[in-house]
Amino acid sequence: MAIINSVFTWFMKKRIHQIELFMKYPNEVQEEWFEQLVAGAENTEWGKKHHYKSIESLADFKRQVPIQNYDTLKPYIERMLKGEQNVLWPSEIRWFAKSSGTTSDRSKFIPVSEESLEECHFKGGKDMLTIYFNNRPNARIFTGKSLTLGGSHQIGQLNADTSFGDLSAVIMKNLPLWAEFYRTPHLDIALLENFEEKIEKMAHATKDVNVTSISGVPTWNILLFKRILEITGKNNLLEVWPNLELYFHGAVNFTPYREQFRKLIPCPDMYYLETYNASEGFFGIQDLEEPGDMLLMLDYGIFYEFMPLEYLHDEDPKTLTLDEVELDKNYALIISTNAGLWRYMIGDTVKFTSLAPYRIAITGRTKHFINAFGEELIIDNAERALAEACSLTGAIIRDYTAAPVYFNGDQCGAHEWLIEFEQKPAEFERFVDVLDLTLRRVNSDYDAKRFKDMALRRPQVRKVAEGTFFNWMKLKGKIGGQHKVPRLANNREYIDSILKMLDGVVVPSKN
Repeated sequence: MAIINSVFTWFMKKRIHQIELFMKYPNEVQEEWFEQLVAGAENTEWGKKHHYKSIESLADFKRQVPIQNYDTLKPYIERMLKGEQNVLWPSEIRWFAKSSGTTSDRSKFIPVSEESLEECHFKGGKDMLTIYFNNRPNARIFTGKSLTLGGSHQIGQLNADTSFGDLSAVIMKNLPLWAEFYRTPHLDIALLENFEEKIEKMAHATKDVNVTSISGVPTWNILLFKRILEITGKNNLLEVWPNLELYFHGAVNFTPYREQFRKLIPCPDMYYLETYNASEGFFGIQDLEEPGDMLLMLDYGIFYEFMPLEYLHDEDPKTLTLDEVELDKNYALIISTNAGLWRYMIGDTVKFTSLAPYRIAITGRTKHFINAFGEELIIDNAERALAEACSLTGAIIRDYTAAPVYFNGDQCGAHEWLIEFEQKPAEFERFVDVLDLTLRRVNSDYDAKRFKDMALRRPQVRKVAEGTFFNWMKLKGKIGGQHKVPRLANNREYIDSILKMLDGVVVPSKN
């Protein structure tokens, strides 16, 4: 195993030079991919409709191809689901990633071409290891197995030629043999549809395996870890897996989970590596040891545009290329890909933390914010405020969601927060105050609305019982995989649904 580990290390280090190339020449690399994508799709139905053969510049592309979302591409994708080819992309597409999004009842089926699997998702997986080995030359993860807690959906057949599943399930079904050799548990368990059954079987199947790395969504990984500790009677994961050294995470902000992981894995050298891998593409990897942002990966068959949020609802919104973006400004992410997504708004918002090289941080969702009173509260604001409140009160948060409380008679509005604590704050009222004060500090619009309680009162924070969010997600059929609790909403749909489920069990704060 040690020899194999050394060989893999050598191969992966070669990739660093290619990464350094796009870091040095980002605009040239993106321009090259733009030209390849447009030329490659000239003879598709989409390419003919939008006259791709006449496109000679990015300005032509923007003029001839409007901004898209899932609803606008859905008629094309539905035909592809039935087996039609050469619709959005020239190569044969047999796989679709069933996107979880939020707890919405409507599923999205994102086309996954052979090119996007090889040049994007698999390449991203290899680059995670490349970057890790570059930062930790003495890493030994290939001396053991990688535990992957993937999707909750079994692979499904739409017809004889078309299959679908969570992105993680699609990837696992198509992994090269060498990658499958280092993964645990067996696919029969990893792809189980019943999430609770999967957790139980995974715990028993992996507790005696030499696990050196883990990947998955923090929320669901924690459930697995706790079950393993229950079964083994151990105090922490290092007593179960003494050679554990790396955790790949993504899909949700890791900050609320960091303290839980420190308790579960009490090792100062444990490496946490954030990734930005969505059903639509693999976009970013944390390339520095310090958390906070990710290197934007520019050679994965994706052409990027960035829409300033002030243009979000315009009929013909303005978009920027890499050379036009600014630091610390929020943009909606727009992508054109080698799976046939054209000028597609995926719904995420990002900001740039560095322009040389280009590094990004995910700040939220275009639909997940609170702006009921002009406060423009985004997930980035919420995460920072919760982290500060936890730090100063010793609290650890398991999950949360927030929504507006509308004006009622003479009473002004507020934000209502439902929080499930792993460890409750020593002083609950101080927790609420720090949350409020930090939001005022990081968001001037929120601060203005809180002035003398003119538009917003102090937040209404409610503690909910252990298992609340899991039970609610289970009711919605949205546990496991990339499913996640919606953090912020501009209406009360989610929060009222949870409160109805709780039926009066909630403990309110004293305001």
